[in-house]
Formats: sequence, structure tokens, C-alpha cells
Amino acid sequence: MALPPERLDRFARHIVLPEIGGAGQHALAKAHVVLVGVGGIGSPALQYLAGAGIGKLSVIDDDRVEPSNLQRQTIFSECDAGKQKAELAALWVQEFDSSAEVHWHAERLDRENAAGLVDNADLVLDGCDNFATRLAVSDACVTAHVPLVSAAVGRFQGQVGAFAGHLPGQPCYRCFVGEAFDADDCDTCAEDGVLGAMVGWTGTFAALQAIRVLLAPTGGLGDPQWGRLHVLNGLEPSLRTMTIAKDPQCRSCSAF
Repeated sequence: MALPPERLDRFARHIVLPEIGGAGQHALAKAHVVLVGVGGIGSPALQYLAGAGIGKLSVIDDDRVEPSNLQRQTIFSECDAGKQKAELAALWVQEFDSSAEVHWHAERLDRENAAGLVDNADLVLDGCDNFATRLAVSDACVTAHVPLVSAAVGRFQGQVGAFAGHLPGQPCYRCFVGEAFDADDCDTCAEDGVLGAMVGWTGTFAALQAIRVLLAPTGGLGDPQWGRLHVLNGLEPSLRTMTIAKDPQCRSCSAF
């Protein structure tokens, strides 16, 4: 199915790229991405996923906007204080691209509701701020056979990795962090601080990796880089990559 003329013009700079082309842009238009968290990582990720022409976006966040968020959460403004982030994120998408389908869920993702929230997604991008949610997302993705791009940031360092634990030989996020972090306790940017631009770099890099995964079936940007964790250093600056091995004892993905 061809893109309508007005969409061809909107995404012309994508379509002229041999790595994307019309087939790749059509794949993005048919994709459903679930975004967990629309804070510092999720805000720029959402902007560039919408900008890429992702056809359907589902946004999950139970938090409300606070003035301290505005240092790094780029889709909100001063007048949004106290309002639901998920709803505002959906409104941002609707105003940015009226053709995009967007759904919002002002609830906290946990083990009880994770399966329903990631169901029918082509990819989940997780930018939440605690390990319990990250692991609930990861386990649900493995069960539902949905690829996951997981992103995190602290101070001047970001981490972005693509996981597909449902595929033979490929690790899941739980293989990376193990069982010790299966709890709500983790460092927060309120305690440790974070550079707003560092969060933006991490979020946009996560969007790039999500697009890479979605384009993999068309040849697109090459290898989806399963199990590759990219560590972004904002102080040097630099980027290094490590490979995460599949844990044969992982209680989430070892059966695959």
C-alpha cells in the first residue's frame, strides 16, 4: 500500500535514504510502539518516533508534571504543572501529526498489567526510572515475543540496549541486570542529579535504535543489534559498546 501524497512529502528526507526508502517508511507507518515513561528519556524519544512516522503510539506513565521536570522533559511547559504526563504526551502527538494514532494510559506498569499494555506491540521502548518496572516490562516482552529497547541515564552516562529474549540465543534485559535489582529501590536523578542534554542524547539514541529494530525486516539500518548495550558518556564525550550474554539460568528467557 502506497503512502498518500501528503505523507510522501512529509517523509521525503527519509524516503530518499536507500536504507529506508518507501518500503521502510511504510513499515514505520504500520508499526505500533509502546513507550513506557514520558519523562526525560521518553519525551525526546516520543518526539523522534512521531517525527519518524510511527503509525501507532501507546504512551504509559502514571506521573504528573512538576516544575523540576522542565529541565529535561521537553514536551511539557510551565502551564502543565500538575497535569497527567501521559495525556499531555498524547496531545503533543496529535498536534504534531494528526494522522498518527495515539493512546495514553495514566497508570503505573507492573507485573499485573504489563502483559495487557504491551500486547500487540511491534516494539516497546522503556525509559522508566526504576528496576521493578523495567524488569516487569522485560518479562512481559519476552512472553509476548515483542522486541524491547531499554534506556536509562544517570548524571553524565546513558545506556541503551536492544533485547529479544524470545529469540534463540538472544538475551533479555533480566540477563543483563539479574535478580538483585527486582525492586523499586534505585538511584534517582533527584538524588544524584542529571544533565538535561545527556537525557536528550540518550532518548534520541533510543529512538534511533527503535527505528533500527523496526526497519530490520526490510534490510533497513542493518543488524538490529540484539544484546548490544551502548554506553554513552557525556563528559568525554564517547560511546562504547558491550555484548550481553544470554543467561542459561534466566527465569524469563532461558526456555527460548
